Amino acid sequence: MRPAPLPPEAPLAMPEQRFHGNPPGTIETRTVPPGLLAKRLLLIVATAVLGMYASTGMRVALSEDGIGVLDVLLLALFLPLVSWIAFGFVSGLVGFINLITGDHPGFAPIPRPAGTLRHRTAILMPVHNESIEATFGRVAAMTQSVADAGGATFFDFFILSDSSELHGKLEEAAWAKLAPTAPIPVYYRRRIQNVGKKPGNVAEWVRRFGGAYEQMIVLDADSLMSGSAMLGMAAIMESKPTVGLLQTVPMIINARTLFQRWMQFATCAYGPISSAGLVWWSGSEANFWGHNAIIRTRAFAECCGLPDLPGAPPFGGLIQSHDMVEAALLRRRGWSVHMVMINGSYEEFPPTIIDHAIRDRRWAQGNLQHLRLLDSAGFHWTSRLHLLIGASAYLTSPAWLLLILAEIAQRLLGVHDAIVEGPPAAVLVVTLLCLFGLKALGVVWVLANRERRRSFGGAAAVAKSAVLEVLLAILLAPVTMVTQTKAMIGLLLGIPSNWSVQSRETAGIPLREVLPKVREHLALAAAFIVVGVFDPVLGLWLSPVIAGLLASPWLISLTSSISLGDRLARWGIFATPPSDDERKMKPSGFVGHTIARASAS
Repeated sequence: MRPAPLPPEAPLAMPEQRFHGNPPGTIETRTVPPGLLAKRLLLIVATAVLGMYASTGMRVALSEDGIGVLDVLLLALFLPLVSWIAFGFVSGLVGFINLITGDHPGFAPIPRPAGTLRHRTAILMPVHNESIEATFGRVAAMTQSVADAGGATFFDFFILSDSSELHGKLEEAAWAKLAPTAPIPVYYRRRIQNVGKKPGNVAEWVRRFGGAYEQMIVLDADSLMSGSAMLGMAAIMESKPTVGLLQTVPMIINARTLFQRWMQFATCAYGPISSAGLVWWSGSEANFWGHNAIIRTRAFAECCGLPDLPGAPPFGGLIQSHDMVEAALLRRRGWSVHMVMINGSYEEFPPTIIDHAIRDRRWAQGNLQHLRLLDSAGFHWTSRLHLLIGASAYLTSPAWLLLILAEIAQRLLGVHDAIVEGPPAAVLVVTLLCLFGLKALGVVWVLANRERRRSFGGAAAVAKSAVLEVLLAILLAPVTMVTQTKAMIGLLLGIPSNWSVQSRETAGIPLREVLPKVREHLALAAAFIVVGVFDPVLGLWLSPVIAGLLASPWLISLTSSISLGDRLARWGIFATPPSDDERKMKPSGFVGHTIARASAS
């Protein structure tokens, strides 16, 4: 018998919040880690010391023949840029120390519930014209994993569709095939009007069904979580009544293209030390990344009804990067927001550099909107810091390009330039340390443990992978600089990002298709080459940027290749630790075949 597509409604009010005016009252937070203020002050002071040390060296070098207008511009751009990378380095350095000394366990199995769960939890998967087979394969795998972990009576799964009418019919057919045999209830709902995109999708569910569930686990369409992880997180929420949200750190799975394998290696090798540092200083004011997290439903409904921002898109209207704002709103009312590094939380990564850039542009619009919310009433100062960090991540690319252009102008105008002719040791040391220090620390962390070293393919494989990763990262950096700067210009011209269907698979991108997308990159490379002809010393300094821009078509095309990714994998390049959960939960061919047949019928 075909099950009901939806359970009985349990309405829950979710009022729109105000960002200004009198902030709402707060509850008492009881999960603040000890010494949190001292940790944050240490992070800020260490960042300031590195930034001032490098910028002072820069100022002294520039002032040898007096400070001019271009010198002031160079310093104004250099200080925030070096401080930005210094902040990430200091945070990661603390994470490395915590991991290498054992003060932080790193990714660890989440504790199993001490007793029987008392409340129900909903698992929400918003989808928008996603692959039917892949989506329902993940649903089948996760529902079975929840049942195997002993949570069948406490979890319901909701597929919340914003797909088109035609795609919705395919989804409904696949749901009708899957739901009767699923070990936990699986519900399906498609909205006719896609109001508010993903946050509106989740808010509509909260207002209709949220009253029946103590917690909700929010996923993306490419998310995968083990049943033991979900049960453990629900148990933590029940044992810590002032925790409003637990954000996991997902690891990348299903990497096929060279770009995905490259990113998977970087995430597995360098990511843990950055994540451990973030956990160290975020404490009870951590962030929300919009997926692979568990949220207290009533707290979310009470705090996180998002209004539209005044004005038209791209900087007004719907809040694109809703997750960081929702974390700030939860914390404003006193609910703690924590990040946990556990096994059993996974996501997929865009298959190509171009697909990543499309997603990145959408994030850029949303994160720049956060600048309008920095003065919101009642926000914790750490929440404001998260919003500022997220926004500034997209301002560094145009700032870097402006720094290069200012340096070129300095040289072409014949101004004495101590930076190019003989850069101060302070500038070189801090810049290289902050740019490559975390990668070196990540390699040390991987090699320091025999079992971990073997899981990455051995010391030789780690060394080869790290060298190739650094070379690729150097080539990608100027490509990203131009791409993000182009996106910023588009946003300033009032061109908003579109809610396009995300590409999760690729057959590779031929070079002829890449060339039209990198015209600006190649044009800028040509301009820099001309500069180098007139000033060979400056051209030498610009050579890494020129190389990346010139190589951009081949970099994009080659890294989109599955066959090249598979070949490097056979050579042990970009090997990463195998995941038992990923193997156990990988949708079987039978599941995929069954769902595909249902979709076609």
